[in-house]
Amino acid sequence: MLTPFTSFAAPFTRRELAAGALLGAILGGGFAAQVVGLVYTTPARSAFIVGISSVLAPLVAFLALRERTRWTALGALLLAAGGIYFLTAPDAGGLNRGDAWTLLTAVLFGGQIVAVAELSRRYDAGRLVWMQTTGTAVASALGATLLEHAHIHWNATFTAELVYAAVFATALALLWQMQAQRHMSSARAALIFCFEAVFAAAASWLWFGERLSPTQWLGGGLILAGMVVAELPHSHQPSAVSRQHARTG
Repeated sequence: MLTPFTSFAAPFTRRELAAGALLGAILGGGFAAQVVGLVYTTPARSAFIVGISSVLAPLVAFLALRERTRWTALGALLLAAGGIYFLTAPDAGGLNRGDAWTLLTAVLFGGQIVAVAELSRRYDAGRLVWMQTTGTAVASALGATLLEHAHIHWNATFTAELVYAAVFATALALLWQMQAQRHMSSARAALIFCFEAVFAAAASWLWFGERLSPTQWLGGGLILAGMVVAELPHSHQPSAVSRQHARTG
């Protein structure tokens, strides 16, 4: 789908290919971990846990790019950790292996936020998305072939779900993310991603009738609070990602 809208006038450089491969590996690993996690946990729990990727993004930026991290990042991480505790409390079924896989997803998606913010300012967004999506698709196909015995039963419902997941939730969403993050910092993008958990919990309630206990809602609220605290405005010196934006803007 993305091919007609991608410029192939110039050949891919080695650095472009490396950037696309890195994004594809991070995203593919995140998708794989999330799917495995959803086998053992619920959509709403998964969404709130994945949501801490926005809390982890500043920490990933510090480790990978030496981008200055504010003290509020520690407070946000503590809030998110408390939220995960209540979300997976014993009366809610406890921490299961699906939650553990989803935590890995959060780490990888936090890295993807930072990587997109950094690489989308160096290379063409459309070409990056094409390489990222192609790499993820190839890795997923190989994984399904080598590690699973997949039996696909084609019908109208499956086709509609496949089109939605591939076109709207992946290709177009990634393209819009890549274009938008050319004009904002990784921290600001992470704050916007906070709404993902809320929308996912609402969708799970509408489609599956999933209901969270008061304790789980408390956990989800703490995770959301951690996301917001991580992105509180500040008057300190701008981050490395922000300075890169200023030079290219």
